[in-house]
Amino acid sequence: MSGTISGATDAGGKAAAVEGGLDIHLNYMRQALSLAQKSPPKPTNYRVGAILVDADSDIVITTGYTLECEGNTHAEQCCFIKLARAYNVSEEELGTVLPANTVLYTTVEPCGKRLSGNLPCVERILRLGNAIKTVYVGVKEPEKFVGENTGRTKLVGAGINVVLVPGMEDEILQVATAGHI
Repeated sequence: MSGTISGATDAGGKAAAVEGGLDIHLNYMRQALSLAQKSPPKPTNYRVGAILVDADSDIVITTGYTLECEGNTHAEQCCFIKLARAYNVSEEELGTVLPANTVLYTTVEPCGKRLSGNLPCVERILRLGNAIKTVYVGVKEPEKFVGENTGRTKLVGAGINVVLVPGMEDEILQVATAGHI
């Protein structure tokens, strides 16, 4: 069954047609927001939740949230770390074990730059080749830390769909910025 998320836009702001209806995407976004709430509030990062889903079977592959794993880890990064451990492969090899129609839900769009010097989440997604087909985001990254996020342009340029899921922006930003001054 195919449908359009009402109000959904691609990285360029154009209306985006996506598989499924708004309810399924909001369900995953709510799950991701619940994960984000597990992240400790800090003034130096956003509290983000992420979920990798096999879109063909509608099965959650793995989840992650900011600072879930050791170090200064982002939600998407935690998904990849946990999955790599589960499959006993490196993060770089994850593209070989992910289902063919893997999608990523993340409350805040993946970072394109990290002040910590760690590999940005966009680069982590890109190094998986075409393993992740679509990235569904709840909000664009606020410009507080690194300015404009150019990561979505890189993802779209690599053939990865980036879709904004409308309807939870206020809740997501409230959770994401908890602990900020």
